[in-house]
Amino acid sequence: LAGKVVSGIPEDDPRNPATIADNVGDNVGDVAGMGSDLFGSFGEATCAALVIAAQSHDLVSAGWDTLIFPLYISSVGILVCIATSFVATDFRPVRSEASIEEVLKTQLTLSTVGMTVAMFPVCAMFMPQEFYLGPKSFASACVEGVSTSKCVTMGPMSTFCCIAAGLWGGLIIGFVTEYYTSHSYSPVREVARSTETGAATNIIYGLALGYKSTIIPVGILAGIVFVAFSLMDMYGVALAALGMLGTLSTCLAIDVYGPICDNAGGIAEMAEMPETVREKTDALDAAGNTTAAIGKGFAIGSACLVGLALFGAFVTRAGLNLASVSLVSPLIFASLIFGAMIPYWFSAMTMKSVGQAANEMVKEVARQFREIPGLLEGTPGHAPPDHAKCIAISTDASLREMIAPAVLVMTTPLLFGIFLGVDAVAGLLAGAISSSIQMAISASNTGGAWDNAKKYVEKGSVVIDGVVQRKGSELHKAAVVGDTVGDPLKDTSGPALNIVMKLMAILSLVFADFFRSINDGAGLFDLPRN
Repeated sequence: LAGKVVSGIPEDDPRNPATIADNVGDNVGDVAGMGSDLFGSFGEATCAALVIAAQSHDLVSAGWDTLIFPLYISSVGILVCIATSFVATDFRPVRSEASIEEVLKTQLTLSTVGMTVAMFPVCAMFMPQEFYLGPKSFASACVEGVSTSKCVTMGPMSTFCCIAAGLWGGLIIGFVTEYYTSHSYSPVREVARSTETGAATNIIYGLALGYKSTIIPVGILAGIVFVAFSLMDMYGVALAALGMLGTLSTCLAIDVYGPICDNAGGIAEMAEMPETVREKTDALDAAGNTTAAIGKGFAIGSACLVGLALFGAFVTRAGLNLASVSLVSPLIFASLIFGAMIPYWFSAMTMKSVGQAANEMVKEVARQFREIPGLLEGTPGHAPPDHAKCIAISTDASLREMIAPAVLVMTTPLLFGIFLGVDAVAGLLAGAISSSIQMAISASNTGGAWDNAKKYVEKGSVVIDGVVQRKGSELHKAAVVGDTVGDPLKDTSGPALNIVMKLMAILSLVFADFFRSINDGAGLFDLPRN
């Protein structure tokens, strides 16, 4: 905003005091933040699977190896990803601009294939043939006439199918995300061409793309949940989440590739290196934006499954049954509607926080341009810009503005559990998870599409009436507006909704016994239960 829109100078121009803050932000958000998010998903999915397994008499009786089977999924995934890492570095390195995305996608696909092959013997080795996912034994609980997904008759094969569903579902979600955010395909090119009539149509096309991009990923997630739950109840959903995260090492590597290339481009421009260098870093950055979007797709999909797995662990821990979490219960339905609103409230807070911090940053940059003689004009010998002040604004804002959204997400399930009981918490979690997944996918893909639409214009790929549109054109200015609006969507609100899904569920799980101790789970208001 401060450089391109307000002052009309390039994005990473060394005169701009905010450029270093931008580079730091890429590292903090897309590397440390996304890494923490995916690591949290891994840990929470493992915890959910272990909690559910620990409630099963048969799995506990089968031995330690069976009980800690979720950890074997993580271990195998690390080994497979180490093996496939040599593909992009030794066997099939990048040799041309066109092959960047292809090589990275090949590595991810090979990791998925390798993980699928490796997990089959592991499932056969450690999982019993028959078991019941509850406190009773299979022989006593699964008598003739009893039909429930807690009774598992083909243990190794069912386990493998749940893991494979998560693995391949995650890969497809990643590639669908790429289709909607890469300028190699028509959706982003349509958004880029829409800038011909100004920023408004660019915004409209980008929002429409984001909404449309939720269809296939949500359909796939619904299919994974249906298959996994049908085969192995909520334990299957937890294993599917771990399966989707099985290729985490590769996924995180190609995700972090994006901000590294983005910062390399920024350094090239700040160092005033030749234009050819910037063109190469822009090509790498465009591919990096797409791979980062694939990483976000994985993160959102896995967060949904992890949230559901933790929800299943909460239901198990709270002693809820089908009757007590029925949608026809007024308390459950009312809680579900309220839960579906939480992601909107949370997103409103985070979006406004970004806007306020950006406003403060723009004013600081304008002040420095005004008060430091020769800075904006680039006069030789001018005093250097104060980068530290801009970094301080960003850092202070991120810490200060984090408090209110965190309080919202952490206190809501606690208040519901204390006052309304465990049934209300179940409804709240169901609403929050189902709403968050739609918003997160839409926000991330909309922002990614606007970013790459801008890069598509900057490449000179948009031609209007025989005139090539490049940096500085009216089309480019409209594309920059979309990119600027998209940044808080794809880098703040979208990824942060992953935390909403997981944090609400894990807090509910941790406090489940406390909730049950209040009027036998009915809460302080002691409302009637089903």
